[in-house]
Amino acid sequence: MATQNEIPVAEPIHNENPEASEKKTRTLILRTSDGQEFEVPESAAVLSVTIKHILEDECELSKIPLPVVDGRTLTRVIGYLTKHTDGGVSEEEKREFDKEFVTGTEMSVLFEVVLAANYLDIKGLLDLVCQEIADRMENKSVKWVRKTFCIENDFTPEEEEEIKREHAWAWQGVEPDDDD
Repeated sequence: MATQNEIPVAEPIHNENPEASEKKTRTLILRTSDGQEFEVPESAAVLSVTIKHILEDECELSKIPLPVVDGRTLTRVIGYLTKHTDGGVSEEEKREFDKEFVTGTEMSVLFEVVLAANYLDIKGLLDLVCQEIADRMENKSVKWVRKTFCIENDFTPEEEEEIKREHAWAWQGVEPDDDD
C-alpha cells in the first residue's frame, strides 16, 4: 500500500538546461502564478483539457502560464497527472493512489486543488477531490459547514429554528458541534 510520501512530487525547474530537456518524450514548461516553473511530460499535461486546447490551438508558448494555480498546488496536480498517465500502473494501483492522494489532506489544500482542477479542466481530479470534500461534509452540522466554507449566517435565530422544524429530517444523524 502506498503512503503519503510515495505520491509523485514534481519539482520546480531550478536550472534550465536545453540539453537536459531534450528527451524522447516532449515536455512542456508550466509557469505558476507565483513564478515557479515545472517541466511536465506532454502525455501527462494533456490530461488537462485546458492545456490540450492550448496545444491544439498551436500556441507556440515556450512556457504555458497558469495564472490561477500556485506552485504548491501544481506540484500535487502534476503528481496526479503523472500517476494517471503511467502505463505500468494498474487501475487498482490508481484507485489506491487516489485514496492516498486525498486521505489526510487539509481541507484548504483540497479547495486549492479543486480550483486548479476546475481551471485546468481535469475531470478525474476534480471528481476525486469534490467527492472527498462531500464525504467530509457528510453528517456535519450547519455550523461546521459555515465555518469550513466561510459562509456567513444571514438567518435570524427565529428563521433558523423555523427551517429546522420544517425540515427536521435533514438534521437526523448530524454530528453535534464540539461546543454544543
